[in-house]
Amino acid sequence: MPTDASDPPDATGTNYRSALTLLASLFFMWGFITVINNTLLPHLKSVFELNYTQTTLIESVWFIAYFFASIPSAKLIERIGYQKSLVIGLLIMAAGALGMVLAATLPSYGVTLVMLFVIASGITLLQVAANPYVAVVGPAATASSRLNLVQALNSAGTMLAPLFGAYLILGRSKGGTSEVGTVLTEAERLADAQSVVLPYVLVAIVLVVLAVVIARFPLPAMGQATSRMAKEERRHHSLWKHRNLVFGIPAIFIYLIAEIGVANLFVNFVSQPNIANLTNEQAGRYLTFLWGGMMIGRFAGSAIMQKIPAEKVLAAFSIGAFIVMIVTVLADGPLAMWSLILVGLFHSIMFPTIFTLGIKGLGPLTEEGSGLLIMAIAGGALVVVQGRIADAYGLQTSFLLTAACELYILFYALWGAKTTDALPPPEVVAPADAVRS
Repeated sequence: MPTDASDPPDATGTNYRSALTLLASLFFMWGFITVINNTLLPHLKSVFELNYTQTTLIESVWFIAYFFASIPSAKLIERIGYQKSLVIGLLIMAAGALGMVLAATLPSYGVTLVMLFVIASGITLLQVAANPYVAVVGPAATASSRLNLVQALNSAGTMLAPLFGAYLILGRSKGGTSEVGTVLTEAERLADAQSVVLPYVLVAIVLVVLAVVIARFPLPAMGQATSRMAKEERRHHSLWKHRNLVFGIPAIFIYLIAEIGVANLFVNFVSQPNIANLTNEQAGRYLTFLWGGMMIGRFAGSAIMQKIPAEKVLAAFSIGAFIVMIVTVLADGPLAMWSLILVGLFHSIMFPTIFTLGIKGLGPLTEEGSGLLIMAIAGGALVVVQGRIADAYGLQTSFLLTAACELYILFYALWGAKTTDALPPPEVVAPADAVRS
């Protein structure tokens, strides 16, 4: 943290290291909680005897929360500031996690949907606050690199979550340790429902502790003068004059269809006899490699973008993702499984890079633009479309939808991400209690 008021916030790139490190823990936690769903879905499929459409509808409810909560989150941040909003987001997530304990005790499919919506609403508030904050703390030229770096911690959470879920949810349930197609008795399904209690109690405790730490930390904030000026400037500018944002919103929306479709159907796909013939528990462990590839890709992407423009790196990764998805659709056995795992590496930089390219040059419109981009995460709700394709034409064929999504990302990287009507970025200053005269 700066020790002199004359210290410019981004003069060395290290003044805000402590704050960015703490924010990285938020990225870790929401990645961890989101990916628990990837092991939770096959578990719920077994407990409630769901088809693929009903299973992916659970994830759709999760992402619908992004659509409804994003704009209210942006308004809340404008009213109470970034720090208090982060604390509230964590507490909302903790409440939803405890609600999952209630859903398991009943057990109730409806209550499960409601509580997943609550957790996702808390994550939405964190996303709207933390993503643009990281992007503007430091030089604009390295915003994509910086956001990819902290998003790598998000991927660390997503990499560990499948192990956590496979051990504490799938590994402790009859449905998770049985052969694919095993029919459970009513008593076994009721017993399996209880296996989510311990994981979500642990998650709730961690979230509350993190909320207390964030509340007490001297987090750098947007300068008051800048905020007042931004409110005036907003009246004279339009978001829709910024091509990078206009095409960035559908880019986020479409990318989430691809990412969530792969992640949520991974366990069911590799469990098939013609692919890897694994139990759900065993397949859940391989999911770690998918998210591990995303973590490695983000660390690598952060370094690459120090020297190569972000849009060129995005284009190259989208081409790689398209190729491995075509292999997944056409191949069988281990080749199909590992090609699906490899798409995690190519997906790694897409969200943070599209996000930073999307808000580039928005200036005083950054908060509203961020809210719209986070709202576009609701695209993950359309994973239910892939579920319908899987029910109608087969799970493997459904990944053609993912391949089509990669082509739009390529279009965005090559043309849609070019900035128009660029404005200067907002100012970030150190908090008063972190500055010594």
